[in-house]
Parts: sequence; C-alpha cells; structure tokens
Amino acid sequence: MTRGPEPVQKIKERRDKALKALVGQVPYIRFLGVSFDRRGDELTAVMHYDEKLIGNPFLPALHGGATAAFLEIAAIIGLAWSRIFEMTENGVLTLEDLEAGNMPDLPKTIDFTVDYLRPGLPRDAYARARVNRSGRRYASVHVEAWQDRRDRLFAQATGHFLMPRTDMADMAGQG
Repeated sequence: MTRGPEPVQKIKERRDKALKALVGQVPYIRFLGVSFDRRGDELTAVMHYDEKLIGNPFLPALHGGATAAFLEIAAIIGLAWSRIFEMTENGVLTLEDLEAGNMPDLPKTIDFTVDYLRPGLPRDAYARARVNRSGRRYASVHVEAWQDRRDRLFAQATGHFLMPRTDMADMAGQG
C-alpha cells in the first residue's frame, strides 16, 4: 500500500516548529527584536526597529554593532536552517526531537566581514543569507541587508563557519 502525500498543514507545522526551535536557541535574537519570515526553505530575517538599536542619534542611524549582529544572526540561522530543513524533511529530525530540545549545534563563526554601504535608517531592516559553500566541516555564507528597497543594500557581509557534527547521537548529547 502506498502512502499518500503528507497534508500541507502538517508540513507547514513541522517546518514552523523546526524554525521556532532553531531560533529559540539564541536569546540574543529576541533581545535584538529579530524574527524570521519563512517561505518554503527560504528565510528572510527581519530586525524590527527599536530605539535601543540607534547608534548615532543625530542622524539617526542604526548602530554598526546592531547591524553586524543582525547580519551574523541571519548568516548562522540561514546556514543552520539549510541543514535542519533537510533533516526534518527526511525524517532524521522529528517533531519529538524538536519538542525535547534535541537540536543540532549551531555553526561557529571563524570570521565575519561586514561592509557598511550606507547608514541604516530608523526603521525595520531585512536580510537574506546565501550559502555559497557548505561541507561537513566548513561553510561560506554571504548576507545582504536592506530596508525600503531590496536593490538598495545598506550592509552586506561574508562569513566563514565551522560546521557542527549533525548525527543524532551528538544531538541527543550521547556523542
């Protein structure tokens, strides 16, 4: 007997729970007011405007550190999501694993270079990460950030990351 396709609502629920569990591992994401908009396997990071993010009140402009942190968060979560998405779709990572907090470790930053292209204005900012290369041990990610227009970037970054092991024994703390 062949199994029919999985209902769309079940797929959406599983993906949403996986993303929520992934983002929930990093309290700093909440502090900065960053959320993620998911469309299939693509993520857009959103840093919601807050006065605490202003670095230069005379312009006013977003603080460079807040901008860099936002870009690095987008890169790490985007990179981790590319792996977790595949693991949840293939059944390697189940809803039970997610609910129990058995998530793979996050990639570790080796280096991260930010290009500030123009001042970040006092409004919401958006970022998307593109994984250029992801192997078993190393990954390279490029991130672009914009505010009003996608084609008018205010910052971009390139990061290199050490990839964690992803077998289930490691995730359960048994590795």
